[in-house]
Amino acid sequence: MSTVESPQPGLRERKKEQTRQLIAETARRLFGERGFERVTVAEIARAAEISEQTVFNYFPTKEDLVYWRLQSFEDELLGTIRDREPGEPALAAFRRFLLAQRGLLGKQDPQAREELAALTRMITESPALLAREEQIFAGYTASLAALLAQETGADAADLRPSVAANAMMGVHRALVRHARRRVVEGMRHPKLAAEVRTRAEEALALLDAGLEDYAVKR
Repeated sequence: MSTVESPQPGLRERKKEQTRQLIAETARRLFGERGFERVTVAEIARAAEISEQTVFNYFPTKEDLVYWRLQSFEDELLGTIRDREPGEPALAAFRRFLLAQRGLLGKQDPQAREELAALTRMITESPALLAREEQIFAGYTASLAALLAQETGADAADLRPSVAANAMMGVHRALVRHARRRVVEGMRHPKLAAEVRTRAEEALALLDAGLEDYAVKR
């Protein structure tokens, strides 16, 4: 009996993932055509030929239809920090994670360039998406701080894990803002990816050196 039933969970998971992809792709198409603010969840459900409740079963908020893949970002970030070799500082692991350009920024084909441009325009034009993004990255920063506190044995009064996490995630958020500004200005691959990497190296070097000699008032 167990032999017959064992494949079923895998099949269910595949069907769930197919439904998730259908909803997300439908939403992306509609958002791209009309903008995030002008599309309702009910319209997405009708276009995907599913119920509105099914959309919310997979995506608790409308904003999650855009940011749903960011969960893998958090998992990969924390995994890179957690699984680093003994003797390796957290910042070195974060550098490795940050410089491994992923997603649309890491792809060089023309379709990815256009998708990145469309996504950038959609996010920058939507206050709701920008606000949700801030919430998401604040959560990731808190998770990173908790990991660092656990690893170092810091108590609740020790601010260093939070400061370190905010500094590292601050680099990431600054790079996102920079990349979006350049995309809006018309910059595309491969120049965009090269410039983002250069700015990342500069920012990480600042963290490496500390802030003691930075912005000394003259």
